[in-house]
Amino acid sequence: MKLALVGATGLVGEMMIRVLEERKIKFNEFYPVASSNSVGKSIVFNKKEYKIISIDELLTLKPDVALFSAGSEISKQYAQKLSDLGCFVIDNSSAWRMNEQVPLVVPEVNNHQLRENSHIIANPNCSTIQLVVALAPLHKKYKIRRLVISTYQSVTGTGIKAVNQLNNERSGKDELTVYPYKIDMNCFPHGGDFLSDGSTTEEAKLLNETRKILEDNTIQVTSTVVRIPVVGGHSEAINVEFEHSFELEDILSLLKNSTGIVVQDEPSQNLYPMPITAHNKDAVFVGRIRRDNSIKNGLNLWVVSDNLRKGAATNAVQILESLLIKGLVF
Repeated sequence: MKLALVGATGLVGEMMIRVLEERKIKFNEFYPVASSNSVGKSIVFNKKEYKIISIDELLTLKPDVALFSAGSEISKQYAQKLSDLGCFVIDNSSAWRMNEQVPLVVPEVNNHQLRENSHIIANPNCSTIQLVVALAPLHKKYKIRRLVISTYQSVTGTGIKAVNQLNNERSGKDELTVYPYKIDMNCFPHGGDFLSDGSTTEEAKLLNETRKILEDNTIQVTSTVVRIPVVGGHSEAINVEFEHSFELEDILSLLKNSTGIVVQDEPSQNLYPMPITAHNKDAVFVGRIRRDNSIKNGLNLWVVSDNLRKGAATNAVQILESLLIKGLVF
């Protein structure tokens, strides 16, 4: 397998290299790709140095798989060109997610969407990934009618400049570089760009991507995205209204026995998911599991996951692993 990584020097790209190493993905050749500022420099992968190349050079090398984490514009410009060469493109941007011909994949949920003729595969938004991992087994059994979601999202979801802004603020430098306000000792209900209806692009993703992945356009979703000054992962308070009745013990059993989920729900021991404990882990952590007695068939969940790992890098590498298992890539 000839493997490429487009956006190798970014936060997600660096995490993808780490996850590829940890999961011992085997390949014959590796092509790291980055912007013109980085071309010619070296990165280390599996204790071996690789020269960074341009994406135009990558086209001449015809990789079998390309992991993309370089933003929507690069994905729009080059993903199809690589696909036309027979390359499977696993794209971490929002460029292809809502394209009807492109599968939007979370391997624990809809691995069946990976097919030989689907050479562009979209990696969902980080907040959507952890949401659907937690909800998919419940939806399958009880059918979700409505979701009310509040997210508390790490600055790492915005990128290295946001991490630098937070660190600079904590050291006394109050230069605004990414966010419109200070993020340290603060939070603001603003993720992505504002839309004409007053919602944001991040909130729209939770609606549209959840419906596509769970293959159910009847699910009603309302959400508020909040940015908070943490780096370990995204947290979500999720209120679910089901079509069918449930027993709380069955909900707990279902979650505990579902792939990719770790239940942390012992209130008497102050055990519940937190970004500080989810950091650098691949699982989706679920806790504060309790019935919502204000509505019929209502449930509350608190879901936390490392947005750079499961929310981006790990999910993309799991898609690659699935392609290998299915024999679509050799």
